[in-house]
Amino acid sequence: MSDTELRRIGGSDLYVSRLCLGGNVFGWTADEATSFRVLDDYVAGGGNFVDTADSYSAWAEGHSGGESETVIGRWLADRGRPENLVVATKVGKHPQFPGLSAANVRAAAEASLARLGVEAIDLYYAHFDDPDTPIAESARAFSRLVDEGRVRAVGLSNHSPERIREWLEVCEEEGLHAPVCVQPHYNLVERGIEADLVPLAVERGLALLPYFGLARGFLTGKYRPGGPEVDSPRASGARAYLEDPRAVRVLEALDAVAKRLDTSVAAVALAWPAARPGVVSVLASARSAEQLADLMPAAGLVLDEESAALLTEAFTAG
Repeated sequence: MSDTELRRIGGSDLYVSRLCLGGNVFGWTADEATSFRVLDDYVAGGGNFVDTADSYSAWAEGHSGGESETVIGRWLADRGRPENLVVATKVGKHPQFPGLSAANVRAAAEASLARLGVEAIDLYYAHFDDPDTPIAESARAFSRLVDEGRVRAVGLSNHSPERIREWLEVCEEEGLHAPVCVQPHYNLVERGIEADLVPLAVERGLALLPYFGLARGFLTGKYRPGGPEVDSPRASGARAYLEDPRAVRVLEALDAVAKRLDTSVAAVALAWPAARPGVVSVLASARSAEQLADLMPAAGLVLDEESAALLTEAFTAG
């Protein structure tokens, strides 16, 4: 089954594809020319949602942060902005702009706007919680950017349900622009949020936009018991899942469903969270056009009931 209709992010005016293209690899493991091709192919395939952060890729030797935003900005300038493209970025982890103080949120937003070459950030996330800054201060800073037209919508990433509730309460009390979405770590083998964050998101109308939809590449099917080494900076993290027998059962279920539906294992893996309660779009990155080709079927893939149940039960079975 196929469903390519755009989905709304919470109560915002942003409508996005089921597959969100992660920009963490741009300017890091994908050079500018490769990044441009991945972005071109993604848009040509119907995708309209690109996710990055001001800190990407500060962790790499010789990088200072902002590399991904710079590549995306150059692509936008070179190609012209595609119709309905939604660009998300984040603040809080850039070495020069750490944390969520009001002054830092504003300074980081201005820097991101300059690198991206846009007048407004479509979706601006608080990347990580900042326990040293009162939530009220951060919430006011984000809301002010919306009032000024510099940001269209606010999101939270890597925040606990308790802190999300606190942020929402501050917005209600002070009449601020509230977050419309939450970006958690969630996939077929990372399901802890189902106990608390998912119910909260559904209750409050927050869109869930999971990252690591492929579990650092594990759910592409490249990592197998006794299988060959994979050339990837995330290989060690991905191979660690093989120590969990439930994760191995998930691979077997993915193989069966992909064969039945005549599609890639990666597309099936991404289609599963895309159909879960509260989820609007699932994030995955590709460092080559070939990797992207494996992901793109997920943009329109809808799992039948039997396939979805097989995948769900593979990880929960004893």
